[in-house]
Amino acid sequence: MRFPILALALVLAAPTICAQSANPTPPLSLAEALRLAAQSNPSVRAREAQLSTVEGSRREAAALLHNNPELGADLIRRRLDSPSASWNEWGLGIAQPFETGGQQAHRRDAADASMGAVRAEIDDAQRQAMATAASRFYAVLAAQQRLQIERRGVELFASTAAAVDKRRAAGEDTRLDANLALVEADRARNALDTAEDRLTEARSELATALQLPPSALPEVSGELGSTLTEAARYDLPRLLESARSQPRISALSAREAAARSRLELERANRSPNITVGLGVGQEGPSDVRERLGVLTLSVPLPLFNRNEAAIGQATSDVTQFEIERANVTRDSQARVLQLWNRLASQRARVQRLERSMVPIAEASQALAERSRQAGQIGLLDQLIVSRQALDAERELNDALADYQRTRIELELAAGWPL
Repeated sequence: MRFPILALALVLAAPTICAQSANPTPPLSLAEALRLAAQSNPSVRAREAQLSTVEGSRREAAALLHNNPELGADLIRRRLDSPSASWNEWGLGIAQPFETGGQQAHRRDAADASMGAVRAEIDDAQRQAMATAASRFYAVLAAQQRLQIERRGVELFASTAAAVDKRRAAGEDTRLDANLALVEADRARNALDTAEDRLTEARSELATALQLPPSALPEVSGELGSTLTEAARYDLPRLLESARSQPRISALSAREAAARSRLELERANRSPNITVGLGVGQEGPSDVRERLGVLTLSVPLPLFNRNEAAIGQATSDVTQFEIERANVTRDSQARVLQLWNRLASQRARVQRLERSMVPIAEASQALAERSRQAGQIGLLDQLIVSRQALDAERELNDALADYQRTRIELELAAGWPL
């Protein structure tokens, strides 16, 4: 008898072994999901790739002089009518343009502001990626809990249908009671199938946000209502104040500062550059050779080109960044206020479900089961009460998911640490 028992144990353990081999990775925590999103998101990596451009501009602007010196040399062969009267002359010089309008300082200010803008944009892209990952993380968590609810519903209504079938065979229940119980059991199985499909979809969306392989469908671990008590760490005035300095607005402010520096640079470019040159050379025949030392100074006359086109473009860029920053600031304030009111309403809904509706529905379910066994109520009443208990759990799960989604949107809009 030992071999059949061992074979039966292996058969029973096979689903568990297969499940473990199919999903060997441990469930993801929220912190791990946020870390993966911040590191692997394509938008973040694209922003980080822009750092090399602004770093190059910053190094170029930090140079001692903007224009490179120019080195010149010439060699001349002079010959008179007489074949024996010939000699070589040569000259060597260097010329350096000097800016006279303070362009170097404006160029450095523009490069520093552009560097700050790119870093703020990287921060904003990371926050966007983390918010998306957090929202999908809680969606998976809600889908997992919804699946557990539907499984309990299947067990509840399947056991009820089996009990009613036995009672009908004994003549204690009618065919109508058995049909009602079977319909509820089938509805529960349909709800379970829908919950499984939704969980697969949510896990796939989370895998996409985390840039995981297409075959990876991560499971998550955590509490869906774990942050309800953390809402007290900020209030509306603090969120509105934080929204004014969020990374997106900081990036636009830096872009505006860079545009202003470029405007001042273009205005300074009206001042002509002075080119100073130094040279040495030798001229004349070998018996009367002359050694030369040359100092040259050249200044272009700004009579026709006054750099008006570049100044006009720079002025337009400053105005556009001013308008965009003002619009984003205003929209952020309105968005924070809207999401704050929605979050307060959803928090009240969750608390109402947790304190009254779900406990009352669970108590009514236990009471209905005892009353049914005692013959005080019929099967239809018990099914209604059981359905209400499951609906209460579903509503609480959906309310918690909505609350978490709104909280993440609020903290993202306010620039609050996620």
